[in-house]
Amino acid sequence: MNKRWLILATLAVLGAGLGQAQVFTWPQKWTVAKPGEATPGGVLVGSTISDFRTLNPFTTAEATNIPTIMANGVGLARYDPTTAQQIPWMSTGWTVSNNGLVFTFDIRKGMKFSDGQPITSKDFITTWKIQADEKVGSNAYDGWYIADKPIILKALGDYKLQATFPSISATALEQMSFTPWPDHIFGPVYAKEGADGIKKMWSLTTPPAQIVSAGPFVLSGYRPGERAEFKKNPYYGEWNKDEQGNPLPYLDGQTVLIVKDTNADLAAFLSGKTDTYAPSTVDQVSQVKQAIGAGNLKATLKVNASPVASSQFIVFNWNKADNPFLQMVFRNVSFRRAMSELTDRKAAVDLVYGGLGFPTYGSVYPVLKQWVDPNIPRYEYDPKAAAQLLASIGFRSKDKDGWLVYSGSDKQFQGKRLEFTLTTNTGNNQREQLAQLFAKTAKEAGVKVNFAPVDFNTLVGQLLAKGDNRPFDAILIGLSGGGLAWPFGQNVVPCGTNLHMYNKSGSCLTPQETLMTALYFKGNQTLDFKQRVQIGYQLQQTEAQLQPIIYIAGPAYNPAWNDRTGGNHPDSILTATWGSRETELTFIKK
Repeated sequence: MNKRWLILATLAVLGAGLGQAQVFTWPQKWTVAKPGEATPGGVLVGSTISDFRTLNPFTTAEATNIPTIMANGVGLARYDPTTAQQIPWMSTGWTVSNNGLVFTFDIRKGMKFSDGQPITSKDFITTWKIQADEKVGSNAYDGWYIADKPIILKALGDYKLQATFPSISATALEQMSFTPWPDHIFGPVYAKEGADGIKKMWSLTTPPAQIVSAGPFVLSGYRPGERAEFKKNPYYGEWNKDEQGNPLPYLDGQTVLIVKDTNADLAAFLSGKTDTYAPSTVDQVSQVKQAIGAGNLKATLKVNASPVASSQFIVFNWNKADNPFLQMVFRNVSFRRAMSELTDRKAAVDLVYGGLGFPTYGSVYPVLKQWVDPNIPRYEYDPKAAAQLLASIGFRSKDKDGWLVYSGSDKQFQGKRLEFTLTTNTGNNQREQLAQLFAKTAKEAGVKVNFAPVDFNTLVGQLLAKGDNRPFDAILIGLSGGGLAWPFGQNVVPCGTNLHMYNKSGSCLTPQETLMTALYFKGNQTLDFKQRVQIGYQLQQTEAQLQPIIYIAGPAYNPAWNDRTGGNHPDSILTATWGSRETELTFIKK
């Protein structure tokens, strides 16, 4: 066996005997707290500006959601933030065989769900089967296929799990680090009712007492539009401990307040109602600084710790069978390049983020600097160049109101005004400002943009709609994340995937889409890091030429926390990649 494929657990493993959990020990170096400083108890309070859509881990799609908060990323492996290497977590180790195609995991014994039932290979198998069922509509669906060929999981006993990949995958460990959900709850329903039964489970009206979690927390209460409350999973600390042997998490629970907008989010932190906050504009940073300086708020603020692992962008809908004119326009690459040249990224950074931000030109976020191709084509703000591009596709004259109208070769569209509606989610002040800024710069070139913010859940529903006739023109939204092994989204880049947002017809419509899909899988199947980076560069070049999505900007990461909250990361790992803290090691000072 090739030695590089043999990865063994390096953290403490205790008590493999019957009934005694094999312990994952959380390194002290992941926190600034001194050994023994942390005190158990207390509730960490955070916030979100969008209400929750469901409690169902298989159908949730929004970035901040209840299943994710409960699970807190628990899976077979995780990254060590001090080394950026994968280490065992819900497994005690793994081996790789058959030329890198077969991964065999030893599942950590003694783990339990919040209802006391043991976590075994059955839970991983059931979770995989449900996520890999296209009829369920899980956001995780695309990750279980490589070039349409499935990853196959098999239980080799209660505490051994085997995953067979159809081809080499550089992101195999990231894919296998998924959170298991209870077979004893979801398994019988799936066996009897299939996808339809799963989609009906764990709605917002499900009593919290029926919700079960493998992670450090479990839902204890939910009040729509007000808050979600989580209590400690009483069994999590049996297999998660600090270096002194204390069970984790230290916290008794978490509360997430649902606030109406970003102003309310800031106000909640300034008034001490929430413990953590990340100001993203100079005004927000200034207000936090002033409150700290005046002694009105005892908190810590780290300005410009790193770029964020996210970006805001505009996506145009290529699937508008009910409006052939706009469909023709949106599918035209010269139109999209013109829209990029009408995007004033510098103004976005200055006006929306107060200078504490970064312009973005592609899908790889600036914080992942080892992956960003510095030579990708950039369509900088240039209204004159945009006007020339629009003229080249038939928008050469204006109507009496000053808006561009079509006078190209397609007679059926003669005289039609270049007008579309741009939506984003209400309450997100920064997105609203970005959308209004774009509408203003577009107007200068004669393009009429009608800004119409909608409820976040409505927005997500529109974005995820499939087929040839989707219910929106253009959406301003953002994505976050990006893997360290391969930063391109497995459910974003390939045609037909759930977040291939501009074209949800089910198949590629352009040669560039086809090439980007092929490059995604080629990179994912390349183990040599330097070669993988070069493939990533080629993918970024192709994307920049196609301009399927108009990337705008992202804020700097400026984490802040109330000083009653302990256990934050050392400055060396306090970045948007790793966040400000490990929730398990967070504590409320007495």
